[in-house]
Amino acid sequence: MLAKPRPLDRIIDAEAGIAAEAAGLDALYGHLKPLEIIERSAREFFHGEIAAVSSFGADSAVLLHMIAKIDRTLPVIFLDTGKHFEETLSYRDALVADFGLTDIRVITPEEAALERIDPTGNLNETDTDACCDVRKVEPLARGVDPFRAWFTGRKRFQATTRASLPVFEAVGSRIRINPLAHWTTSDQANYMRTHALRENPLVAYGYLSIGCFPCTQPVQPGEDARSGRWVGHAKTECGIHLSGLEKSLTDASL
Repeated sequence: MLAKPRPLDRIIDAEAGIAAEAAGLDALYGHLKPLEIIERSAREFFHGEIAAVSSFGADSAVLLHMIAKIDRTLPVIFLDTGKHFEETLSYRDALVADFGLTDIRVITPEEAALERIDPTGNLNETDTDACCDVRKVEPLARGVDPFRAWFTGRKRFQATTRASLPVFEAVGSRIRINPLAHWTTSDQANYMRTHALRENPLVAYGYLSIGCFPCTQPVQPGEDARSGRWVGHAKTECGIHLSGLEKSLTDASL
């Protein structure tokens, strides 16, 4: 008599299938231009089951502009950590108006979790990983939970940790799509200039990667775009692009 599959076995099998699907999509379509990747993903591969995640940071305008060309109603998820620069929040509202985006979903940390883990609001001073977990990783997991896939604006040039970034990648039982993965800084600048896109005002002050204000500094000359994040720590990612999100996405509590 065959053993009854355990829930964990089903999760592992499903994730193996998603990993194979992501690898196949990357092999077949990862070379396409970003606009083509967005269009095929939104209209064919994941129609009605895809969103975009945007920080409305230093270079968010390009991806959002492309998405607006394809479908202005596509859901755009924004993590309001409670620690954003005021300039970022104003920039978010300005870009939404510029592009006519109609479905912005603002996700916030759970109040009960903040009361338990970060009651003073200063957790970033003692444990940056725990702060990112409660303010970014868990909320984003809730934000993308209804979807099969989501777009990000990540690019290989942004940091050495992203040098091998694929266009399509598996995250647990979902697929993350990075249409701009292979773009260069010149590609980014040219697109911004050609389409006269609004720039986050903090960029003019040297903020080339913009996160929460307590953990973001201007980038020094010659350093990569993300070097201003978590200065003085070995940390290079908040966790939403790492295994922590995958764990949250497969957690039974979601």
